[in-house]
Amino acid sequence: MLLFVGAIAGIGGTLAVRASFPQTTGTLALPGLSAPVTVLRDAGGVPQLYASTAVDLFRAQGYVHAQDRFWEMDFRRHITAGRLSEMFGAGEVETDAVVRTMGWRRVAEQEYSQLAPQTKVFLQAYAAGVNAYLAGHQGLALSLEYGVLKLTNANYRIEPWNPVDSLAWLKAMAWDLRSNLIDELTRAQLQASGMPKDRIDQLWPPYPYADHAPIVATGGVVAGSFRTDGTITAQPAAALGPLGRAAGAVNALNVLGPAITAGIGSNSWVLAGSHTSTGKPLLANDPHLSPTMPSIWYQMGLHCRTVSAACPYAVEGYSFSGLPGIVIGHNDRVAWGFTNLGPDVTDLFLEKLDGDKYLVGNTWRPLTTRRETIQVAGGAAKTMVVRSTDNGPLLSDVDSDVKAASKSYAVALRWTALDPNHTMDAVFAMDTAHNWADFRAGARLFAVPAQNLVYADTSGNIGYQAPGDIPIRGAGDGRWPAPGWDPRYDWKGRIPFDALPSVYNPPAGFIVTANQAAIGPSYPYLLTTDWEYGYRSQRIRDLISAAGNKISVPDVQRMQFDNRSSNAAEVVPALLKVRLSGAAAQAQSLLRGWDFTQPQTSAPAAFFNATWRHLLADTFDDDLPAAEQGSVDGGERWFAVVKTLLPQPDSPWWNDRHTSRVEHRDDMLVRAMTEAASELSDSQGGDPASWQWGRMHQLTLRNQSLGNSGIGPVEWLFNRGPYALGGGGGLVDATGWAAPKGYGVTTAPSMRMIVDLSNLDASRWIDLTGVSGHAFAAHYADQAPLWQHGQLRAMPFSPAAVRASTVDTLQLVP
Repeated sequence: MLLFVGAIAGIGGTLAVRASFPQTTGTLALPGLSAPVTVLRDAGGVPQLYASTAVDLFRAQGYVHAQDRFWEMDFRRHITAGRLSEMFGAGEVETDAVVRTMGWRRVAEQEYSQLAPQTKVFLQAYAAGVNAYLAGHQGLALSLEYGVLKLTNANYRIEPWNPVDSLAWLKAMAWDLRSNLIDELTRAQLQASGMPKDRIDQLWPPYPYADHAPIVATGGVVAGSFRTDGTITAQPAAALGPLGRAAGAVNALNVLGPAITAGIGSNSWVLAGSHTSTGKPLLANDPHLSPTMPSIWYQMGLHCRTVSAACPYAVEGYSFSGLPGIVIGHNDRVAWGFTNLGPDVTDLFLEKLDGDKYLVGNTWRPLTTRRETIQVAGGAAKTMVVRSTDNGPLLSDVDSDVKAASKSYAVALRWTALDPNHTMDAVFAMDTAHNWADFRAGARLFAVPAQNLVYADTSGNIGYQAPGDIPIRGAGDGRWPAPGWDPRYDWKGRIPFDALPSVYNPPAGFIVTANQAAIGPSYPYLLTTDWEYGYRSQRIRDLISAAGNKISVPDVQRMQFDNRSSNAAEVVPALLKVRLSGAAAQAQSLLRGWDFTQPQTSAPAAFFNATWRHLLADTFDDDLPAAEQGSVDGGERWFAVVKTLLPQPDSPWWNDRHTSRVEHRDDMLVRAMTEAASELSDSQGGDPASWQWGRMHQLTLRNQSLGNSGIGPVEWLFNRGPYALGGGGGLVDATGWAAPKGYGVTTAPSMRMIVDLSNLDASRWIDLTGVSGHAFAAHYADQAPLWQHGQLRAMPFSPAAVRASTVDTLQLVP
């Protein structure tokens, strides 16, 4: 390993590094094309593809994705098939076992057989393009990572790309955005530890509808029509019966990273022309995900030379490498963005087993079983038996902690993503939508992960649609593991698409989605009780309201980078009321007159966030069971929890069970600020005015496969950073951090986009890293410094604008 890295660093290493850089000029043969395809790249390496047929277009997209990102694609398909052990050895068997148990690849295979015939044709063309690239590239010629892998797995062989490989990646995205599963488990663990239910509920306060408006702020959807009078008869969820003390553990479900953490969410908003300087809509989107190197997104444009019914694509935006089409972006008439809707689409069911049978009502049914073999690089294959009930696969079979925690019960997972769906059909339908009706028809096919879709078109219309497969439960509200033996808790169906929240041209003239409640409490179906708490969404609404009716692209760009902390605005008044002395008092003075913004140079932000971190640990850790201590992540839910507690100075939560005295609110505030001042004095010096938030709040872009290898030279090859950042969790500039782990960035805007429907060429965008997946290539991390400082790049779309921005031209010929 060290010899390989040494070679890279030496004179001959340049050839090894550059071996995988793609050809971006001249002419290359791509077998199977019916006519040449032109690939134009701008100064950031972003490709715009021009083809004569749709099949040629997606064949070329597969080829170009493979040029820049094949290692990422190969790694991803091994994740989704439960085959990481084939690449990296025995250390990945546990991860593979969890994925095999859920059966992501098996579900994708079932989906493929049900897709529209044209979708299959496009998936096949895309796969053919990938395989054409593989035919001429292996090892270091594909990616530098293969050179590292060869040192530990010399027998690894790359398989041809398969259309199902593309579909399976949608399961990984659905897992990333699986909503409240961890909340469900955590509540169960707290109950199992003996914490009373009413006390547990205090850690999940109700959504603050009065302060933070839902997405659809008035009325609701009933039988497909939008009601504005608010006269909806609610259909409350049935009360949850007693579940006993059994509960699964979080461990097995977090093995797959990036797991759900505080900060995974997104912002999007759309402004009607009545609010903009041009009189036409503006649409903004920045999805918040765990940062990876390279970015999860791949920017590109897909253009038919002559747009027609036979070749209807003129679309640009963000794709996933490994997946044909554009996921987020705009075509020549319509723009759209995504944020996570966050409905409760997973339930854990406790199951009573007797040997190979499980109980349903008064009947013992046979478990469904199948055998899986996990091939292990450098070791013997592992054989496992996957067992399932009608509620889903038994996760307790693949994690010893889950098995131990569930005592006499097994734990099954019911999840909408484990049912075949038509999300891939939806991608192509939305790419070619010309109006609201077309767009909703595409959204109707979008099953998982359930998203908030914002919409705008060149005719001046704006809209919002919540699509997705969302269960209708019998008994229970999805907040706690359910008794699998009781048929009352079975899922009874899905919420009809025409009953999901939707609005078109609302009177307010704008729509904001940031993972807050989608609709008011009178909505007749249960979407979830575990929304984000609306701090980001309300801040965006306030910024729009304050900006007047002449909002421009630069104005929206500033909004996307807004770093005011609404949480600090609620907490700081209490911090300023307590008396401190010495260094802590000097630090406390930073908060007087602070405007609650958090740029990277801010001393008050450094002190406040350190105080917040210590306040959470000091207040809550002593009340939690050992397994949950250090889990208070500090996200929006905790903003709401602390806001509720601040007016209660004698709440038992403030008392530290580890001491002989009884502490109150002010005792905890003093302790937290004293500890924060001491920490920052040690790390940044004794002068509080010199402290900076960005010295502690930093992002390291880690290669998703080798970036955490623990081998310094390998991490040096593939990781980039650290980058000092402003912002923070629960802010519009949502650079989230997990309080128990320190201040390092764990979630971030994975891209930023602003689409100008008055002039699509005036649109702007940025990626977290760059289009290339090749370490040391010019476009591996070239967008990161721009992203760091809130800057955007031009997003040319018309043929003339694309030509004007082109620096490299490649012809793909039959």
